[in-house]
Amino acid sequence: MNIIAKLNRLFESRYRLGIMSILMVNDWVDFLELKELLELSDGNLASHLKALEIAQYIDIRKQFVGKKPNTSYRVSDLGKIVFSEHFENLKLLIENQENSK
Repeated sequence: MNIIAKLNRLFESRYRLGIMSILMVNDWVDFLELKELLELSDGNLASHLKALEIAQYIDIRKQFVGKKPNTSYRVSDLGKIVFSEHFENLKLLIENQENSK
């Protein structure tokens, strides 16, 4: 099978790739921190998070910090598996290109 076909289409967006990369190395990251790290508008970030939520690649925690609502995200168990597979397939793609030179 073609390695390109094994790449997860949901991660074609650099922002979803960025969200998952951030969440893979952190326990919980709140909306504001993701927004600042990725330099996205609220609406843009929300739509990318929604796509990852629908795919069940992220977990969401809503709580109050003081009197302010706070939403945080982490990668789900399924998200860890599919993102790791995507990453491994990217590495294979790169290795195959290096070996074909």
